[in-house]
Amino acid sequence: MKKAIAIIVAMLFVFAIASFAIAAEEKKAVAPVEKKAEPAEKKVEEKKAVAAAEKKFGGEIKAIDKEKKTVTITKKVKDKVAEAVFAVDDKTIIRIGKEKKTFADLKVGDKAGVKYEEKDGKKIAKSISVASAEKVEKKEMKKEEKKAAEPVKPVEKK
Repeated sequence: MKKAIAIIVAMLFVFAIASFAIAAEEKKAVAPVEKKAEPAEKKVEEKKAVAAAEKKFGGEIKAIDKEKKTVTITKKVKDKVAEAVFAVDDKTIIRIGKEKKTFADLKVGDKAGVKYEEKDGKKIAKSISVASAEKVEKKEMKKEEKKAAEPVKPVEKK
């Protein structure tokens, strides 16, 4: 009986030491991961700084000046009309729907979103995204359907 108890205690002692060794190895493996996370946090902060310098403006294209390579966009903000003129250069990315296009493909009346930077008092467009005609039509149809839908009448209690 004494031998059986001694064997059980010895086995428990071996398992306890083995579990401490495994736990120590896991902590060593976790430490390098934490060190790698720090540079990733710095990259996120750098991206936020770049994004903070980049501003957005969206609305309808009112005018396009091909000689000066500028686009004028207007939008309504609480009974007022806000207007902004953006310079377009060779680095400006222009997309209509999902396709890349050129400055010549822009049209007056298109709904567009602009990401831009201000340099020397000028707004320089980094990218211009124009909603495809199909998307604009679908949105307008949904708005019309909502207006046409009759309001639900409350249920009368008996």
